[in-house]
Order: sequence, then C-alpha cells, then structure tokens
Amino acid sequence: MTDQMRLLLIRELKVLDDARQVLVYSFNKCRAIGIKETYQPEELESFESFSGRFARLSDILIQKIFRLVDELDLDTQGTIRDRINRAEKKGLIISSDVFIEIRMVRNDIAHEYLPEAIHDIFGKVLSLTLHLLDGVERTIAYCKKYTQAV
Repeated sequence: MTDQMRLLLIRELKVLDDARQVLVYSFNKCRAIGIKETYQPEELESFESFSGRFARLSDILIQKIFRLVDELDLDTQGTIRDRINRAEKKGLIISSDVFIEIRMVRNDIAHEYLPEAIHDIFGKVLSLTLHLLDGVERTIAYCKKYTQAV
C-alpha cells in the first residue's frame, strides 16, 4: 500500500467518523421523539435531518469506504451488491441483507416525496441505524491494519 492510499483511507475514515457522530446525535433525538401519526414542525425537521444523515453515512460507508477497502484488499470492483457481499465476508458487517435494505432505504430517502411514505421511512431509519453504526465500528476496526504505521 502506498503512503498516498494510506493517507486517503485515514482521511475518509475521519469523514466517516464525523458523519457517524452527527447521526448518533440525530438518532438519540429522534428515538426520544418516537414514531407518531403527526409531528410538530420541529420534530419533522429533526427526523428529516436524521434521515439525511442516515443516507449520507450509508453512502460514505458503502460507496467510499467499502470501495477503498476492496481496492486495498486487491478485490475486483463490481456492483454495490457485490461490494456489500464482500463486506459481509470480511466481517465489516453482520448481514448483507440488512445492508441491502439500508441501501434501499437510502434510495427511498433520496427519491420519496409523499408525506405518508416519509413517515414510513422514519421508522425504517430508526430500526436500521444501529446496524449501520455497527458496520461503521467494524469497518474502522478492520481498517486499523492499513492505517497503523508499520
């Protein structure tokens, strides 16, 4: 591994950790609000921020970090599903099926505009956040072999 690749990984892991921290903040806030039929405007704003942060963290993990880990591990590139399946085999995540669902919810967040569907998304984001955070922790631990000076 070149020093340039090592520095890129360190930089991307910092971005990942920063995104994780703001997601945890939003998760705790929205978990306290809970799922409701109707939300106060401030609550709705909190859930919308939470959903956006969930989508952003999943993108950073799946699109950037998993891709970079594959490159460092000399794995061939493929589809997002291939990347997620390899992440499961490496122990970065517990379940590829859960991460496929996280990816699908991320797509729903990006493309859904109906208010009744948005409320369904909030519940899914709440239920999947701990899986996403676990994947982040596992990935950071896995990447220590690349980021620690030899």
